[in-house]
Amino acid sequence: MTPDLWMLLAFAGLLIAGVPVAFSLALAGSVGIVTGLSPDMLATLGTNTYNSIAKYPLIAIPLFILTGLIFERSGVALRLVRFAQALIGPRHGGLALVAVLVCMIMGGMSGSGPADAAAVAMVMLPSMTKAGYPKPFSATLIAASASTAILIPPSVALILYSIVVPGVDLRALFAAGLFPGILAGLSLLIPAMLLAKRYGWEGSTPQSDAERLSVGAAFKQALPALFAPVLILGGLRSGLFTPTEAAVVAVAYGTLVGLFLTRELSLKDLWALLGEAAIISGVVMLIIALAGVFAWAGTMLGTFRHLAEWMIGLTDNGALLLVLVMLAVLIAGMLLDAISIYLILMPILIPVMQHFEWNPVWFGILLAMNIAIGQFTPPVAVNLMVTTEVAKIRLEHTLGWALVFVAAMACAMAIVALFPGIALWLPTVLGYNV
Repeated sequence: MTPDLWMLLAFAGLLIAGVPVAFSLALAGSVGIVTGLSPDMLATLGTNTYNSIAKYPLIAIPLFILTGLIFERSGVALRLVRFAQALIGPRHGGLALVAVLVCMIMGGMSGSGPADAAAVAMVMLPSMTKAGYPKPFSATLIAASASTAILIPPSVALILYSIVVPGVDLRALFAAGLFPGILAGLSLLIPAMLLAKRYGWEGSTPQSDAERLSVGAAFKQALPALFAPVLILGGLRSGLFTPTEAAVVAVAYGTLVGLFLTRELSLKDLWALLGEAAIISGVVMLIIALAGVFAWAGTMLGTFRHLAEWMIGLTDNGALLLVLVMLAVLIAGMLLDAISIYLILMPILIPVMQHFEWNPVWFGILLAMNIAIGQFTPPVAVNLMVTTEVAKIRLEHTLGWALVFVAAMACAMAIVALFPGIALWLPTVLGYNV
């Protein structure tokens, strides 16, 4: 067998054996180095792991993770829920609409699907269960809605994509993700409201005096949370700060909101959140670092070039190949996290993208939408794992509902694929390089 094949088989075998993705990448890369280059080249392991994470834009990832944790602990999700409920009022599917809207707004603060899912699930699940929604449905809807965090800026996944794909403006990616993110949210909302009406969930039962809140009072409470996305995106658009600096601003703003406005965050809580963010960031950075070994070995052996040439040789029809790529990414999204997918697949897909002259910003948004679907599609559905844990139900109970929302978001992705302007219009108007 060729060294290429040894490396790929080693990676697949390690994953099947249950070895964590980060170590599977590093060990498979080492197999490729030993079989195709020289055992002496293992001396490059330290350099390759360091070079993979010694990149300034990566600073934004742990900071946005910390932002999401701070806003979750500051009671922001609860205030957003109250505001949305006051706006919508009691009606069939009203709480489903609230859940989707709050997930989308929270996604504009954290950039992380699991953090978004945890914050909203803890607030929304009790209310939805009380209103008659089945727990598996509620957990799946929140998990699917939280996946829009991968699209709506600031997005940790889009930050990584801008690093992996040379020449892509992160500001353009952030702007491009806004309308597809809203479209994805709407695509989930339509079946949710239809199902709520069909099964009679919630109805128009009046809220109790304890739950009722005027729109003005609810808006006043939610204003600090609603201002966060405006601050981040407005600062980026004005040029006041870079995307990396925006992450610092977001952390500072969230801290001030929690300590002095909502007053639900203490210095002791903040210290604990710093530790929690460090642990989550450490896992992400470990994957990125060890993926550097796999990427270097694959580049030196020509593995990625061979796979790209094989894909290009499948068909001359760019549209057909795009469909095949999206199906492959969807399957990968059901098994791997977003970070791993970008690091493993992008070295293969970049030559394919360039060959068919796909716009890299538009293609990045399509990949993000596809990976978002994987975040709530079993067997490995990180968002769904979070919400089912909060709901105290088994993951398999959500499968039927998950398929409904997978189909809905797949339709939204198809619309963006057919009409690239949905993604590219806003960054073009804002003058970013697309």
